[in-house]
Amino acid sequence: MTIFLQATPAAQPVAGAGSNMSFLIMMVLIFGVMWLFMIRPQQKRQKELQKFRDGLKRGDKIISAGGIYGTVKEVKEGYILMEVDNNVSIRIDKSMVMQAPADLQQQ
Repeated sequence: MTIFLQATPAAQPVAGAGSNMSFLIMMVLIFGVMWLFMIRPQQKRQKELQKFRDGLKRGDKIISAGGIYGTVKEVKEGYILMEVDNNVSIRIDKSMVMQAPADLQQQ
């Protein structure tokens, strides 16, 4: 009699190939949006900054990563001699140089 009271397990729905495909498409779309709005603009900014650093010449106004404003006095392979004030120069690594704002460039 106990055999009749036991419920038979319900049939589990089989996950179709369509759900796997929609998950894959959603993941590709998420990665595409992330690349379009996050990765691509950052790569573009890095290329522009590298181009600026490679094109530095004597007399350019720059800012160091520490926030020191100055003028390029001498450019070497790995570093820059930056004039901060009259007869005051500091040596900074080329990778620590940023472009000065446009209003400072015109002065």
